[in-house]
Amino acid sequence: MSKMTFALYFGNRGFFPGSLISQARNEMAETLKGLGYASLIMDEAETRYGAVETPDEGRKYAAFLKENRDKYDGVILSLPNFGDENGAIAALEDCGVPILIQAYPDEVGRMDFENRRDAFCGKFSIMDVFYQYRLPFTVFKPHVVHPSAGAFEKQLDSFAAVCRIVKKMKRFTVGAVGARTTAFKTVRFDELALQKHGITTEALDLSELFMRVRDIKAGTEKFSLKKRRLENYTNWTGVPAEKLDMLTKVSVALDDIIDEYKLDCLALRCWIEMERELGISPCVLLSELNDRGIVAACELDVCNAIPMYALSLASELPATCLDWNNNYGDDENKCILFHCGPVPQSLMAGKGRVIEHAMFAKSFGAGCGWGCNAGRIAEAPMTFASLKTEDGRLVSYLGEGRFTGEPIEEGFFGCAGVVEIPGLQDKLLNIGKKGFRHHVGATFGNVAVSVREAFTTYLGYEMTEI
Repeated sequence: MSKMTFALYFGNRGFFPGSLISQARNEMAETLKGLGYASLIMDEAETRYGAVETPDEGRKYAAFLKENRDKYDGVILSLPNFGDENGAIAALEDCGVPILIQAYPDEVGRMDFENRRDAFCGKFSIMDVFYQYRLPFTVFKPHVVHPSAGAFEKQLDSFAAVCRIVKKMKRFTVGAVGARTTAFKTVRFDELALQKHGITTEALDLSELFMRVRDIKAGTEKFSLKKRRLENYTNWTGVPAEKLDMLTKVSVALDDIIDEYKLDCLALRCWIEMERELGISPCVLLSELNDRGIVAACELDVCNAIPMYALSLASELPATCLDWNNNYGDDENKCILFHCGPVPQSLMAGKGRVIEHAMFAKSFGAGCGWGCNAGRIAEAPMTFASLKTEDGRLVSYLGEGRFTGEPIEEGFFGCAGVVEIPGLQDKLLNIGKKGFRHHVGATFGNVAVSVREAFTTYLGYEMTEI
């Protein structure tokens, strides 16, 4: 897990108890430390109580953040009492990172003038003024929460995921390796819509990949290291040696492209040219890339590489691209999510096994499709997401469910898992009627709240309900 640092801000309003602020400074810093996060806190002597009330105090805090720019991933705006909205906007208007607003709860029996906080009310004033200034901020339920409460730990973990997404996805580069051919109208996308949202697309023809593959010599140090990595990654029993060598060369070439073009994620045109020209199917290479934290979608699905990137950042686990593929018996809330073999090993129930792609063997003859990493997806809670470009906008959907670990017969080729999603039939209806593709990105864990918050509050993507 990545180590994250939060700048701590404490609000104050003079006619509420200032004595609570010193206690809050200690509580918040200790809470973050105990949960594995670092904190950045302005010296207490800089302002009254080490908090911010007036615009002048806010400007001092803004200068503190400027001096420490790039040392913090987000700001936690803590309200030990009501807090002043004018000081808050002066302090944070240009902070450039996500802001979590946390307000302390009042205690029954301590509601007299000497002890009551009114942070419940003050939080609304802060949110109102931030909204007026178009300064994005994050709030979670419940409305008020003490730092020692389990609910705050959950809020903090969700906010950390938001910060990871925003930090990496304000500007990033996605590779489109290969052309969209006429058979692949389902993966159309608008490059300019992506660019409006800070996403640069680097497009490469498959011929460039093929030329790079031809230039790679077996036996070089780079080739040998990659081959050893692949051999240890999954089970290669029965795979012809020349197919492993060709897959190794393609993997080296993809790594070189990722490094040269500084790609944060990619989508690969994975059939039918590779099978007919190189005699391999690159599924296992996408699996290995995703396990290394380099998000890779198949079938040139650039639009689904983007939510996969967000899901992976939120969960700090690999993501994968899957098909909404099959019903699972008569259970309307279950279906089979599947793909040929790009699922990361760390999402699989046991080690995979490289096989020949049955569809290509049937279409073009045996020997042309070695590279599927076959297996089953492990039992786990999961989050799924997809994205499309429409009229210059980025539109996404999100949901949560669980991989059940239920059996899928051995003859079902590739890598698949049974997923249970409440209200699945309505969701499938909406996915189709709203023009989303049959692909979906998925990761383990329940991180939808963080992805939704990052997409809609900070990155400007639209979210549709399914």
